[in-house]
Amino acid sequence: MTSATISTGLPLRRWILDLGAVAALTAVALVGFWPSFAGPSFLPAAIGGMLLGLGVAAVCAWRRWGILVITGLTIAGYFLFGGALALPFTTIAGFVPGLDTLQALAGGAVTSWKRLLTTVAPVSAADGHLLVPFIIGLVTAVLAASLALRLRRVWWALIPVASALLLVIALGVPDPAFPLVQGVVFAAVTVVWLSLRSWWVPQHSAVDTAEVDPTRAAHMRRRRLIGGVAVLAVAGIAGAGLGAAASPTEPRHVFRDAIVPPFNIHDYASPLQAFRKNVRDEVDKTLFTVIGLPEGARVRLAAMDDWNGVVYNVTDGGPGTSSAFTPLRSNMAADVEGPRESVRFVIGDYSGVWVPDTQVVSQITFEGQDADELRRGGYHNSATGTTVVTSGLQKGDTYTVEAVFPKTPTDEQLGDTPFAKMKLPALHDVPEDIGTVAAETVADAKTPIGQVRALERYLSTKGFFSHGLGSQAHLSRAGHTAERIATLMGGTQMIGDDEQYAVTMALMARQVGIPARVVMGYYPKKDSKSAGEFKATGDDVHAWVEVNFAGYGWLPFDPTPPEDQVPQDQNTKPKVDPKPQVLQPPPPPQEPVDLPPTVPDDRQPEDDTPNVLAIIGMILAVGGVSLLVLLILSSPFIVIGAWKASRRRARRNAARTADRISGGWDELTDRAIDYGARIPPGSTRVEEAATVSTALEIPAITALADRADGQVFGPAEPSAQEVDAFWKDVDSVVSGMGADAGFWKRVRARLNVRSLTGAGRIATRVQELKDAATARVRREPGNIEGKASAAPSGAAVPDDGPESETR
Repeated sequence: MTSATISTGLPLRRWILDLGAVAALTAVALVGFWPSFAGPSFLPAAIGGMLLGLGVAAVCAWRRWGILVITGLTIAGYFLFGGALALPFTTIAGFVPGLDTLQALAGGAVTSWKRLLTTVAPVSAADGHLLVPFIIGLVTAVLAASLALRLRRVWWALIPVASALLLVIALGVPDPAFPLVQGVVFAAVTVVWLSLRSWWVPQHSAVDTAEVDPTRAAHMRRRRLIGGVAVLAVAGIAGAGLGAAASPTEPRHVFRDAIVPPFNIHDYASPLQAFRKNVRDEVDKTLFTVIGLPEGARVRLAAMDDWNGVVYNVTDGGPGTSSAFTPLRSNMAADVEGPRESVRFVIGDYSGVWVPDTQVVSQITFEGQDADELRRGGYHNSATGTTVVTSGLQKGDTYTVEAVFPKTPTDEQLGDTPFAKMKLPALHDVPEDIGTVAAETVADAKTPIGQVRALERYLSTKGFFSHGLGSQAHLSRAGHTAERIATLMGGTQMIGDDEQYAVTMALMARQVGIPARVVMGYYPKKDSKSAGEFKATGDDVHAWVEVNFAGYGWLPFDPTPPEDQVPQDQNTKPKVDPKPQVLQPPPPPQEPVDLPPTVPDDRQPEDDTPNVLAIIGMILAVGGVSLLVLLILSSPFIVIGAWKASRRRARRNAARTADRISGGWDELTDRAIDYGARIPPGSTRVEEAATVSTALEIPAITALADRADGQVFGPAEPSAQEVDAFWKDVDSVVSGMGADAGFWKRVRARLNVRSLTGAGRIATRVQELKDAATARVRREPGNIEGKASAAPSGAAVPDDGPESETR
């Protein structure tokens, strides 16, 4: 061989070709995750896993290690390098795996697939989703490179990379990454790989053209190479042209299409829509009891930052926005500084999915019979301090909130502190007067806090308070639509309650560039003496505004006028039959007037059954892929075990009893070879026994070899009892080999294929075959020589079971 070789006997160019082709094809498959992560953030984990897999496959091929060692090294590499590549935020110093890293890797191997599919794309690399490309890159590279380096035909190595390409597509998003580039590169690398492997590793044939005509053979190889390049070029150009001309009219269907996200906040109406209902119908009801609420703290229900002209709600955004709810977990406020308190909630007449909690929630612990259901259906948004349980709270539910209560700074402490720079959703259908009034109101303010206080004072001093109940219904209507806010600002008097004033101040602040949002919740009256216990009723419901200051976060402001600041005409209105009004107010909506129309939703209702079936199908598909990977990894174990069991049955059940005796001896020597014995080709049974006895320290095996020779070459066929006794002794010797060896040595012996490939038995023992044939002729009925004495005990016969006669 003219080229450099590795110790395995493979030429160096073969190693470079196979490993390079596997790396290129695996990288092409992994690039499909680009749209799912909205960029290259997944590449370090994906490429790192691929390189790790190539290293494991190369080392195991170089050392000629079997499937057991390959599997062990793959798993070890996963846990050793998985933290640094896929979960760096769980490691020590960014690369040393800790206990949290190992736990996340162990669970992530099963759960990361579901998390990736149930998270709204694009997903974030910081949320643990990098495990999926890391696992696919690692497993694909190990399988493909191992098959390529160990097998003559490269087609087997294409199966893992093609499966990875399909799996990445199925786990991705409907919009493809680079379909044309992926297809052309995948096809090009495959064709070149197959061509070079066929050229460098030609198949055996009856006539070797190189020996007949070397010049002609070289010419034919050049023609094949040039032809392959030409076909590849034509295919690439044609594929590019067809791809540009026939762009798909519909996006492709992937697993994500069949999965319903576990929680969508927009499935639930904004709690602010039910504000007036709380005031009217629940004023005397104890909705819930709070024990341990610090003085001055407020109970929050929801924080909303998006307004579409009809209702104030959470925005429809991605991670970090008010709609990004995640399952409840512990220590949700690890980075927040401030006093920590434990507050207990006992639900009374309150019901709904919005969970009353406090300002900065660290952990929520549910109690009672429904605790597990509430915890499984609980979701929290740390950006807004809002918690939801999909099953809804009911009377008797109890939970404890571990929360942080940062100290609220004074105006003097804020000083010139600027507003926090953040992106909020654009507002729609804002009344025209809102921006003008807001600009005039903050014109004289010198500081950011001064601007907010100016807006707060404008509404609280010039407005009047009214819940619109009883005779006040025509003065203060429910709702916070654009029409209702325009009426509030454009009337002769501003009349409303928390619902209208909080929305108005938030809109005014947003119009002049102040980051503001609306919060709905409960808090006791200032003169309330609750002694650490707050019984919230409908009369305690409020809405306020929060503004975000740099370094301080969201701070509360109350633009609602005092409750005793009532409309001026409330006491002076004559108690006589009113005359026809000159200016009719806008016609009120039909009774009941408490709830404005729900936010229009363009999404069509979906039947739950197809969604459930789709989820089951997705789970089965992911499970099937996992089982397929496990089956591929364990297939060598199954094949080797089945092969050895089949050979044993054939030897044990041979047609002739003498063949069963020789088959028993072959079974014994095969197991000795698996345990490491080196039996020279062409040895007799006595010589084989001496070799095995020396290698494995089994003295009794020599007597067993003499016994086998005597029964095989004896004057008569061995009886069934003699066969059973011989096999029993063989099994006893084989069991002794395993008993003296350790666990891992026994496992390696079971998976050793040297005995199956004929190692040590390739050279036929021609003379022993002749002796065995002569002995059988002597045993034929009527043959006088059959009565002769048996062959010498030292004359062993190479009997390989049922096939020995054909040889």
